[in-house]
Amino acid sequence: MQTTEKQRVVTSFFIPALFLLLMWLVKIAEVIFDIRLSFLGVTPLKLQGLPGILLSPFLHGDWNHLMANSVPVFVLMAALYYFYRSLATEIMILTILLSGFWLWLGARSGVHIGASGLIYGLAIFLMFSGFFRRENKLMALSFVVIFLYGSLIWGIFPELFPEKNISWEGHLSGLITGLVLAWYYRKKGPQRKLYSWEIENDEEEIPEPELSNNTDSQSEKPYWDIPQPDKKDLKVVYRFKRKS
Repeated sequence: MQTTEKQRVVTSFFIPALFLLLMWLVKIAEVIFDIRLSFLGVTPLKLQGLPGILLSPFLHGDWNHLMANSVPVFVLMAALYYFYRSLATEIMILTILLSGFWLWLGARSGVHIGASGLIYGLAIFLMFSGFFRRENKLMALSFVVIFLYGSLIWGIFPELFPEKNISWEGHLSGLITGLVLAWYYRKKGPQRKLYSWEIENDEEEIPEPELSNNTDSQSEKPYWDIPQPDKKDLKVVYRFKRKS
């Protein structure tokens, strides 16, 4: 049991660590080769901005931007892979694609970079998924995420960011994506345990199967419609018992 749990923890950390490593390698490459890869981000409503849907989570403006995103990316992805391991990769990919596409579709002109959309998407998914499933352990996780990252909600209000280089649209697209995915996947993956009385109630609600209208079945035909054996095939045997 302990070995299995340890393997689960290690597996949950592997992909988040790999994702984080790629984020840092991109920034290190920019510094070493003295280049800027920001042009590969999301440019709304332009064809050249479409690759940014996949690339923007790995691009950051400076070291402060990268470090601010590193911890929540690792923590939220690790929680996703630990508690929702059967859905984790699918949820992560859809969060990147959907939040990036909505950002491309409706953001201000300019180039949008950073993993904020992914962070908001994963945080909102983890916040609401537990409540939608009504599973105690996942609801506890929801409360933890709310405690740690509940303040992210303020990031969708542009009035709070006088700096023009804050992509609140990326925050909003991630928030919407996480909420949609939490609701869509509420019946997939880990579910709450059903107790015996709940199972019995579910069985009582199952409607009785309707009788088939197919009259070809001999068992459903009236007696007079069932073919009777030919009288010629009948054999009558009489037995007499003599008096002693």
